[in-house]
Amino acid sequence: MLKRLLIFSALVLVVTQVAVASDRDDDVARTQKAAQVFKEIMDTPDKGIPHDLLNKAKCVAIIPGDKKLAFIFGGSYGRGVATCRTAHGWSAPMFVAIDEGSIGFQIGGSSTDIIMLFMNDHALHSLLSDKFKLGGDATVAAGPVGRNATAATDLKLNAEILSYSRSKGVFAGISLDGAVMQADKSGDQALYGTNVDRHQIVDGTIHVPASAHSLIHELDAYSS
Repeated sequence: MLKRLLIFSALVLVVTQVAVASDRDDDVARTQKAAQVFKEIMDTPDKGIPHDLLNKAKCVAIIPGDKKLAFIFGGSYGRGVATCRTAHGWSAPMFVAIDEGSIGFQIGGSSTDIIMLFMNDHALHSLLSDKFKLGGDATVAAGPVGRNATAATDLKLNAEILSYSRSKGVFAGISLDGAVMQADKSGDQALYGTNVDRHQIVDGTIHVPASAHSLIHELDAYSS
């Protein structure tokens, strides 16, 4: 029992790294990594996110290298960026974090890239909140894969958020149902200043910083 508690405590310390304050260099690195992840996934032959779904999405969130650890007690954490459509194109990125816990007989670890499409206004409002639960506060489903694929089931057609992952490592598979997504306000403040408002970021009031040009370029290349 003591061993399990020590393991659990260690994982809690790892997961709480989500809340560690960001700095500008961290923001720039996250944004550039998000652009790289999106490009690599979309460039995969006959894979990637269907263009019709990407064209309908109101926002896209990219979490590069979500870390997942498990040994009796499991947990995952990750930090990334989200950008939304404005009247003039994709918005400047705002910073987000995602974490999830599980209990079970598991062992292993992995690094997983996550992409989420926010398909309607309710999903957008959830994204702008301080914290929300995937599958609870907003419906989520695994998105179909393939450039010309369509959401063929009612679940995928009606889901407010469609999720995708690219796993690397020994912990195969990922489920976002039950995970918690939250605002990374320290990331927003590090890049845009202490008086930034997340609504100003996604409505286009905040100009896209130079560090995010590559991300916006990749999104523009694959969406209308």
